[in-house]
Amino acid sequence: MEILLTGGAGFIGSRIAAQLVAAGHGVRVLDALLPAVHPSGRAPRLPPGVRFRQGDVRDGALVEEELRGVDAVCHQAAMVGLGLDLDDAPEYVGCNDLGTAVLLAAMARAGVRDLVLAGSMVVYGEGSYRCGVHGAVAPGPRRVGDLDAGRFEPPCPECGAPLAPGLVGEDAAVDPRNVYAASKVAQELLASAWARACGGRVLTMRYHNVYGPGMPRDTPYAGVASLFRSALARGEAPRVYEDGGQRRDFVHVADVAAANVAALGAVAGRPPGSARAYNVGSGEVHTVGAMAAVLARASGGPAPVVTGRYRLGDVRHVTADSTRLRAELGWRPRVGFAEGMAEFAGAALRRDSGSSGR
Repeated sequence: MEILLTGGAGFIGSRIAAQLVAAGHGVRVLDALLPAVHPSGRAPRLPPGVRFRQGDVRDGALVEEELRGVDAVCHQAAMVGLGLDLDDAPEYVGCNDLGTAVLLAAMARAGVRDLVLAGSMVVYGEGSYRCGVHGAVAPGPRRVGDLDAGRFEPPCPECGAPLAPGLVGEDAAVDPRNVYAASKVAQELLASAWARACGGRVLTMRYHNVYGPGMPRDTPYAGVASLFRSALARGEAPRVYEDGGQRRDFVHVADVAAANVAALGAVAGRPPGSARAYNVGSGEVHTVGAMAAVLARASGGPAPVVTGRYRLGDVRHVTADSTRLRAELGWRPRVGFAEGMAEFAGAALRRDSGSSGR
């Protein structure tokens, strides 16, 4: 296949490009190389045979030109992270939602009907919870008073009792709790509308906490693994928010790239007008505090410091049920938590300070 890979110069995108080339596909990378993300203004080293073009996915004419002769699109270009405050909202919507809309419109004009979209577990908000009395429940918004008092676990909205967290499946209702999450929900809805309107097919890969070599360093938009690794590289202790008990699913970037390759091989077999989402997680649940401790030990650095600080837009627990991806696409994670963190502890980070291009 000939594949247009947007954001292909980024952390995840560049790994997808390498795996696609290894699988024998033709790859065209379109990446804006924004200065905040690529300070040198130069494209990273991509595998031989990859055609690179610098450009913004919001440039419809450019995108349409790049779509000529393409069989499928793998859309990774995005502004990522939590969103520091509402002042970030226009940039998130512009990069993620307008960019996706321009791409979809160009695909409709060019007759390209197969799309693999980079999604995120943030669309779920809080994960899956059960109350011993009321069964499956959705926690309400986090309250500043509770967080200030160190009460981080969400209570049952019906009776206030403690809740048991579980795995969240793709059929769970979306409940975005911050600006970035809202933009990712909008991306999925736009792609679904496009598929219905033009007979397209879209598979959305809802990434959980991706980590691995090549993550950007020293940026508030990066994932927590990168923030901890950056601190250790400076000889500082990782600073863990809340009490460190937040449950997450940390999945290696090589496994995420493999999931995208599997999706690109399967999307053409889906019914026209269809959209389907897949959780991309390792299947292993670890707390943020435990991850910081493992990474610190592997790095030979100082032990983590639990700060009790919080961000209101964070969620307490969200972990993936990736059964659907395994059953339908035959994907399996290959990199275990201990192995992956040991590799990550010794790997170089990209000296990026921004957020676009996964």
